[in-house]
Amino acid sequence: MIKITNLSKSYGDKKVLEGLNCTIKTGSIYGLIGANGAGKSTLLRIIMGIFQKNEGSIEIDGKEISDDEEFKQKLVYVPDDLFFFKGYTINDMVNFYNNMYKTFDKEFAFKLFDKLKLDRKQKIQTFSKGMKRQTALICAIATNADYMFFDETFDGIDPVIRNFMKKIIAEQMEKKETTIIMTSHNLRELEDICDNLGLLHKGGILFESDIDSLKTNMFKIQISLGRDFSEKDFQNFNVMSFKKTGSVATVIMKGEREGYEKVLQEMNPVILDFLPLTLEEIFIYEMEVLGYEFNEIV
Repeated sequence: MIKITNLSKSYGDKKVLEGLNCTIKTGSIYGLIGANGAGKSTLLRIIMGIFQKNEGSIEIDGKEISDDEEFKQKLVYVPDDLFFFKGYTINDMVNFYNNMYKTFDKEFAFKLFDKLKLDRKQKIQTFSKGMKRQTALICAIATNADYMFFDETFDGIDPVIRNFMKKIIAEQMEKKETTIIMTSHNLRELEDICDNLGLLHKGGILFESDIDSLKTNMFKIQISLGRDFSEKDFQNFNVMSFKKTGSVATVIMKGEREGYEKVLQEMNPVILDFLPLTLEEIFIYEMEVLGYEFNEIV
């Protein structure tokens, strides 16, 4: 488990993280979203010990993070700005990671590289952006580290390969109970793989929730009552948004659908349709309640 308490980080007079609190369960995939410059990369680099915090604490498995070699074996990090040694091939990178991590699985890594048809003898500097990202992710996953941190995880990877990599990451988490933090400024990239999502804004976690709760506690309906009606007719519901066009209203509600559905049916609607909400829509409405514009944050 990762426990972050009152974490702050500044660069000169610029505060990047301020009073950040977050708890990430063991064996989960935590998606951290936020605009470029929100502090996502800074947070991961502090956890890895690359940057020093100004205040607060970060505990992993109940112990404060340190530079101890045994502790470092538990962690692996793929940064946004990828780095490879000049002239290195995939074979060279595999040997490098194999020397760094006692639990590195060369056979597993080579199997994935071959499946993705990445030439293990070709210099990585000649690869495309997406191929470089695939190389870095595979090497990291093959370490079998307990904690994996992926910054802008799927940047440059096409949709087909992205789905393949998501599958590999999910399988790794289930197989080893690996704890993974994935960052992105694109919510859609993370919604189908993460267990929990946190929105980083102005140095802190503005909003976070587990995916299942988000998707089951909010829904959209289209309704017509065959008479004139307004938002007042729904005052006994937890209404997050009400928009009416002609005789049909689109209403976003928060709560248990089963209980609401029975009451809505008792209103004798002419039309009553329940429509799915995307995760992005859910975040938009949650941000509106908090007084923020989602598109200005992410």
